[in-house]
Amino acid sequence: MSDLHYPLGTLADGDDPVLLTPERAGWTYTGLRVLRLAPGVPRTVSTGEVEAFVLPLSGGCSVSVDGDHFVLRGRDSVFSRVTDFAYVPRDAEVELFAAEGAEVALPMARCDRRLAPRYGPAEDVPVEVRGAGRATRQVTNFGVPGVWEHADRLNACELITPDGNWSSYPPHKHDEAGECEVVNEEVYYFRISGEGGFGLHRTYTADGALDENVAVRDGDVFLIPRGYHGPCVAAPGYPMYYLNVLAGPAEERSMAFCDDPAHGWVRDTWREQEQDSRCPVTSAEGVCR
Repeated sequence: MSDLHYPLGTLADGDDPVLLTPERAGWTYTGLRVLRLAPGVPRTVSTGEVEAFVLPLSGGCSVSVDGDHFVLRGRDSVFSRVTDFAYVPRDAEVELFAAEGAEVALPMARCDRRLAPRYGPAEDVPVEVRGAGRATRQVTNFGVPGVWEHADRLNACELITPDGNWSSYPPHKHDEAGECEVVNEEVYYFRISGEGGFGLHRTYTADGALDENVAVRDGDVFLIPRGYHGPCVAAPGYPMYYLNVLAGPAEERSMAFCDDPAHGWVRDTWREQEQDSRCPVTSAEGVCR
């Protein structure tokens, strides 16, 4: 197994599918938890040094923190609609409750400032169709700079790639502070639609010191400490979702990146291609087609 690829179950914490702290990842800022909330059983999470989003993956839940109470409608699955979410601060006791049970992601980042809790309605989340042709995909920009400014270091977005398409392409990186990029540690959390479904993911460095080409399946996690990453390829018959979580040392949140110069020319070809009509896949109202 790759040191960067964690198949489903390898990051489990009891009944919870994923517990990835910055320490476990071997870096400084970025983490992810995926929790299973039992029906009708309150769950308390202590955030400690990290801020987090509460992002329903399946089902809905309520979030109580610092005297605020948010009800998240959620969704049947990550492929069924864009969800509402909540931001919760560091040094907080967060109570989660799901009357019918739920699976909830907590993208998180170690941070300095303690901000107030806040609710993010699904109707305000921008859905972007990016790329063209077989590189068409949906980007759900719920927690990115320019859309959601209420965070200290945490950045997060969701991707849906129709089966047979490529995303995170051209390959790009954000491991240096320069003219076109900032330093970010990044987590990819994959969900694949369809029993036995799979996709492919690539991460590499220009000098060949890192060269990872892996098959990813439902529930897998992949870490990007450095290097170019992409493409993510959804196998025919199996639509792919992934949650991107990024954080780094920059004073201002940013997701700026640089393309691999060997492949950046691909972006210019999109002007001559039509976008895949399957995108957007979802909206706050549900499945688009």
